[in-house]
Amino acid sequence: MGKGGGCVPSKKKVPSGAAADDSRRGGSGNAPIQVDDKSYDAVSNPATANDDAASAERAGSYQVAVAKLRVFVVFYSMYGHVEGLARRMKKGLDSVAGVEGVLFRVAETLPVEVLDQMKAPPKDPEIPEITAAELAEADGVLFGFPTRYGCMAAQMKAFFDSTGQLWKEQKLAGKPAGFFVSTGTQGGGQETTAWTAITQLAHHGMLFVPIGYTFGAGMFKMDSIRGGSPYGAGVFAGDGTREPTEMELALAEHQGKYMAAVVKKLAFA
Repeated sequence: MGKGGGCVPSKKKVPSGAAADDSRRGGSGNAPIQVDDKSYDAVSNPATANDDAASAERAGSYQVAVAKLRVFVVFYSMYGHVEGLARRMKKGLDSVAGVEGVLFRVAETLPVEVLDQMKAPPKDPEIPEITAAELAEADGVLFGFPTRYGCMAAQMKAFFDSTGQLWKEQKLAGKPAGFFVSTGTQGGGQETTAWTAITQLAHHGMLFVPIGYTFGAGMFKMDSIRGGSPYGAGVFAGDGTREPTEMELALAEHQGKYMAAVVKKLAFA
C-alpha cells in the first residue's frame, strides 16, 4: 500500500494511498455531483494534450501519471448484511473515473465458540482486516456496521478505539467519511446508529458526508420496507434471515458514487 499523503492533494501531487498505474480506470461515472475530469485528460489521452497550447501546458504540469484516489470501505458484518452493502458500495465507487473502492473488515472481538453458537458464517478470507495505521492511507472512508442498541457494534468501536495515535497526530483530519448501517427492526436505529458515530469523526477532524436526499425518488417511496436514511445506506436484517432488497443495495451503490464525487472534488479543487 502507498503512503498517505494528506486528504487534499494538489493538482501536481499523486493522491495519497493510490497506485501509480491508472490504466484500470473505467468510464465516466454518473455521480450526482458533477466532477470536472479535465485533470485526467492530459495523462489518459496524450493526443488530447497536443490539441492546443493550453492542454499541452496542462499535461506538462504532471510529472507522473495521475493515480486513482482510494476510498476505503471499512466494515464489520456478522451475518453478511453490512458486507452486502459494502460490496455494492464498492461497485458505485469503482464506477466513477479515477476512484477505486477498497474493501476492509475490522477485527472480530468475539471468541470462535460464541460465533459458532450464534451461527455466524465464516468471514471471507479475500477481504483483509485493516489496522489503524492503514486508515491514514485512504483518500476517503465509508464505515459500515450493525447497530447495538442504537449505536455501532462493539467490534467497530474497538477499531475506533485503536486509532489513538492517528488522533494524536491528527492524521485523519480533513478526510471525508460516511456511514452505512444494519438494524434488526424498522425502529432499531437506522439514523441514531450513524448519528452517534459522528463523534468519532469529530474528534479526528474528519468531514462527515451524509447522502441527504440525493438518491431522489427512491428516498420517498412508501410501497415497501426499505433501510437507509439521509445519514447513509442501511438494511433491515430482521432475525438475520432477511436479505437486502434491491432498493437497499441501489442506495448503497448510490452512496459509493456520491462519496467518490465528493472525494474527487476535494482532491482536485
